[in-house]
Amino acid sequence: MFALLRSEAEHRGVVSCALTFEPHPRDYFAGARASAAQAPARIATLRDKLTELARCGVQQCVVLPFNAAFAALTPDMFIRRVLMEGLRARYVLVGDDFRFGAQRRGDYAMLDALGLANGFDVARMNSYQVHGQRVSSSAVREALAEGRMEDAARLLGRPYAISGRVVRGRQLGRELGESAPGKGDGFRTLNQRFAHWKPAASGIFVVKVHGLADQPLPGVANLGVRPSLDASDVNGGRVLLETHCLSWPHLSGWEAYGRLIRVELLHKLHDERRYDSLDALRLGIAADCEEARDWFAATQRQTTRDRI
Repeated sequence: MFALLRSEAEHRGVVSCALTFEPHPRDYFAGARASAAQAPARIATLRDKLTELARCGVQQCVVLPFNAAFAALTPDMFIRRVLMEGLRARYVLVGDDFRFGAQRRGDYAMLDALGLANGFDVARMNSYQVHGQRVSSSAVREALAEGRMEDAARLLGRPYAISGRVVRGRQLGRELGESAPGKGDGFRTLNQRFAHWKPAASGIFVVKVHGLADQPLPGVANLGVRPSLDASDVNGGRVLLETHCLSWPHLSGWEAYGRLIRVELLHKLHDERRYDSLDALRLGIAADCEEARDWFAATQRQTTRDRI
């Protein structure tokens, strides 16, 4: 879809542009109705969305705030204010299930007719399939919710990843290492706060960390609310991505703070578990690390066989 968009933009001598919303429209309506259950699980942060659009060669991205005023726009008003006056669009490309305007009254036929009347071209892209499965945000959410990371990667065309700045946590990793002889820094972690309360994936994962060294680092990560800890701790019960590198880079703790890293979630080990003590938590993390090492070793052996 983006390849076609770039081609049409170049043909017309205009900038390729993607239009998106923040928050997600379903997030807004769920909040307006005080029905949190209706909010969709968040697949990507806004930063990750913009990064992927840039990686796909889109030259410009417009992020519109989705609020009550925007939700009330009729289809005609959306086309006039956003597409014509705001973007001065000459070519509009949408998906085959695209709807727009208040109460989703606008559809492709209406957009095409109004485009013809107002001097801009309209096209739609049919659904794209991978191994017979339609690629959609719903399919990606389902794969992530079920921990099928390999399926999610096939749908996305890349491993599922979350990026963000490393923030200061409660330094529990050091505490876990204090009574673990020979463990050095124990199980210190890189902490990233996930702003949305409902991530599409959750649990314990085998991961790769980008942004700390020249090469990605293998690790284990917990994405969730840490049920073994008090909700009143520094994390405040919010969703956190905590990553422990199996091979820690030559960085002191404070040197990691503020760094922008990207964590690829490659394989799910299990859901979050509640441990009754720090000793039990320590043993659980150690077991996860060992299982992650085994997974990387098996993957490397398979890769070697494939090359041969």
